[in-house]
Amino acid sequence: MDGLVGFGTTLLTMLRDIFPIAAILFGFQALVLRRKIKNPARVAMGMVLVLLGLTLFLEGLEMALFPIGRLMAQQLTAPEFIYGSADGVLGAIYWADFLWIYAFAAAIGFATTVAEPALMAVAIKANQVSGGTITVRGLRYAVAFGVAIGVAVGAFRIVTGTPLHWFIISGYVVVIIQTIFAPKLIIPLAYDSGGVTTSTVTVPLVAALGLGLAETIPGRSAILDGFGLIAFASLFPIIAVMGYAQIGEFRAKRLKRQSEKK
Repeated sequence: MDGLVGFGTTLLTMLRDIFPIAAILFGFQALVLRRKIKNPARVAMGMVLVLLGLTLFLEGLEMALFPIGRLMAQQLTAPEFIYGSADGVLGAIYWADFLWIYAFAAAIGFATTVAEPALMAVAIKANQVSGGTITVRGLRYAVAFGVAIGVAVGAFRIVTGTPLHWFIISGYVVVIIQTIFAPKLIIPLAYDSGGVTTSTVTVPLVAALGLGLAETIPGRSAILDGFGLIAFASLFPIIAVMGYAQIGEFRAKRLKRQSEKK
């Protein structure tokens, strides 16, 4: 019964949030463009499915993804897991004691990004526009690799308590330098790739992991340290995609030089 009440509350909340979007779309169509909507029944059915899908997604986050993320963080930072004994107590934090945390953060960052619907859409369009030069799999894996490194570095920051801005400033310095030397055609796509990672699949698990780490590691604040992983998940894909393009350009130039020598 409580589940049905919670689902109904979430449904009403999503209806309230979606109504302005629908009002703008249909309002412009009717009042500004003054055109009839093609297949109104199909559009209405689509809106209903969007409403139900978002409601079920939010309910799933609360019931599964957020609890699992926190639980994994608690288990990976438990003294019995780190020290092999339940008698151990987390005292002085040493970053090397949490290698499994970094590995888990990288794995979950990579897996969620590969499954990200927004990234799939961008990769397919980039492949079509580039005439196949940019492969769907190559772009997805490059972005996923960047997210994996970013989330692992973000987990390291939470464990060590290092100020967030040191990493962000350093990362964007690297981005600026890469922007100068990277192929011009890849730069807009690289910047967009940083945005599409922070979507429906990646954000909930990464946020849950960050909050779980901050809540279980002594001396960390959920507010000050629990957030910020999403920034890493947005920054490092930019570096990874431009690096992927630079490596490809370097290999193409090397093959060209080798063919000219022959």
